[in-house]
Amino acid sequence: EKLSAPARTALLLAAADDRGDRNTLRQAGQVLGLDAVAWDQATHSGLLTTRPDGRIHFRHQLMGAVVYEEAPAADRQTVHRALASVLTGENADELRPWHLASAVEAAGGPDEEVARLLEESAHRSWARGGCATAARALRRAAKLSPSMNDAARRLAHGARAAWEAGHVDVARGMLERAEEFSSASTVADLSQGLRGLIEFAHGDVETACRQLTRDMERVTDAGQAFRLGSMALRAAWAANHGELQRETLQRLERRLPQGNFPNADLLPLLREWWTEEEAGGADDRDQIVAPGADILTQLNGSSWLLMPPSPLAVAWGIDSSLQEALRRETDALRHTDQMTALTQALAQTVALDIAQGSWTSATANALEGLQVAEGIGDDHLAEQCRAGLGWLAAAQGDEQTVADFAARTNEVWVPRGVRVFSACAEWNLGMSALFAGRAEEALDRLVRLTEQRHDAAHPTVAVLAAPDTAEAAVQAGQRATAEEQARLLRRWAERTGAAWAISATHLVHALLASGTDAEKQFRLALDVPGARSRPFNYARTRLLYGEWLRRARRRTDARTQLAEAAETFRRLDAAPLLVRTRAEQELTGQHQRRNSPARDTAAILTPQELRVARLAAQGLTNREIGAQLLISPRTVGHHLANVFPKLGIVSRADLARIDFGDGLHLIG
Repeated sequence: EKLSAPARTALLLAAADDRGDRNTLRQAGQVLGLDAVAWDQATHSGLLTTRPDGRIHFRHQLMGAVVYEEAPAADRQTVHRALASVLTGENADELRPWHLASAVEAAGGPDEEVARLLEESAHRSWARGGCATAARALRRAAKLSPSMNDAARRLAHGARAAWEAGHVDVARGMLERAEEFSSASTVADLSQGLRGLIEFAHGDVETACRQLTRDMERVTDAGQAFRLGSMALRAAWAANHGELQRETLQRLERRLPQGNFPNADLLPLLREWWTEEEAGGADDRDQIVAPGADILTQLNGSSWLLMPPSPLAVAWGIDSSLQEALRRETDALRHTDQMTALTQALAQTVALDIAQGSWTSATANALEGLQVAEGIGDDHLAEQCRAGLGWLAAAQGDEQTVADFAARTNEVWVPRGVRVFSACAEWNLGMSALFAGRAEEALDRLVRLTEQRHDAAHPTVAVLAAPDTAEAAVQAGQRATAEEQARLLRRWAERTGAAWAISATHLVHALLASGTDAEKQFRLALDVPGARSRPFNYARTRLLYGEWLRRARRRTDARTQLAEAAETFRRLDAAPLLVRTRAEQELTGQHQRRNSPARDTAAILTPQELRVARLAAQGLTNREIGAQLLISPRTVGHHLANVFPKLGIVSRADLARIDFGDGLHLIG
């Protein structure tokens, strides 16, 4: 207050422009008639500081806040208009609307021209992946809109942007506000069916399915109707609600009879993905064409809402193609603030990495996906990550973790009717018991996947777990149950042509057969083209074949199969099956070569340390690594400081000598 009026104006300019650009402030000051004396007084007031890059800022942000809030509204309006008038450069079109909006808000009235500029700025930011910035601009534009229809449109679009940025509560609030200005049907169209998508991620899946189906019929854009219909079918699939699936598919086909929209030729494929596939139910339809790499190439770059959920992709045998598409998408999304899409990609990748034997990547992606999903409050995607971690824990012998995850899943998701999650939890528990040698307990859990009235019943999970169920049944002396699983696998193999299903069918037949028939089926299981792409499944087939050979007193042949199985289990750190395999090797008289435990597995590093080390080995700087992993450069340095002694190296250059596959060893 002791400063002159021009000096106070100079301070207000600095408070109104949080960039602190010296040239912009000086030019705006000239517009307002400020001279060097005014700037000298402001500079020597003790409130401002000049940073090494030449930018002018308040010594503390609260000082600037007080200066700004205490200034008369007319003065705030004047300085913002001055700043807007002198902005130049690449960011001018983005910054000018904000200053003009602040000027209008200081005057206390609506302004359609400024609202329009904000809206245009928002859509430019959105196109570059700046969803959060777009949401803020659209919310501000709605506030300045004289027309209720314009306000509703801007709020609905802003809600969509906020949701894509992971700000779900903001999105909900903007949707509710939009519906105060327009009808629910109009807002559904403007927001592209956002309410159902939010319900799917955070609420009840049957409710989500009905909301998505309703909005599918409301939206005017046929492509968006297709995407919403796909998500509605996914919600019904997650609930294992066959009747709802059929109803939704029929309504989707009625909604899109012409097929003149992007990806329209995928509608028949969608019918195949989502046609009810109850475990044990016959499929007498004509042979169909399974979705393959060409389909996923077509989907690449389109909305993730059209991608199949990862368990279904694994069941259809298209995990490798989808995995590659998602990796490219994840790399691109890391450079944006599209947190919902990034979390979706990370969560989807987990099951695909598991199937492909990339367990270290699966763990890292699951942990990162879980952290991001919990940060944005996406319960559905967080549970997908937990399901993957539970599966890995079962395969690696961590029964307590399996039990903890399953208990949480049943507590949260059974009441919400998401059977795919309770089915995964039951599968993990059954697999854990099977690997621990408790076949009866394993079978008791695994057969629940095919009992339609059970909370854990789910056809896709039942198909994926069928080899485990059959093995448990054979060990428990329940031949009829194993035969049921063989029929289930055979039908699925005939329907999809998936290599893993064909191989698994032969494997179960081998477990049920005897003599030369058993060996023939084991060999057929191992020789299926593409079967090796599932290393864990392939190693289990080798183990079971090796056990059969050893019992047939063919010890030399058994050693070959068991040695290959042991190497895969060692690489994956699948401890229970590695112990079982080594016990079989001992029975064949095979001498065991003990590897150094310190370098046997990538478990030597934490998942985040492994990610940091891999990127550093590629020559990325700490700042570049931090940008990719969403952590600070200092945190990167901390991880590397832990990595070096663990690996027995002293510099970043030594990282190039490390093989960062799922096994960890020095090269050369």
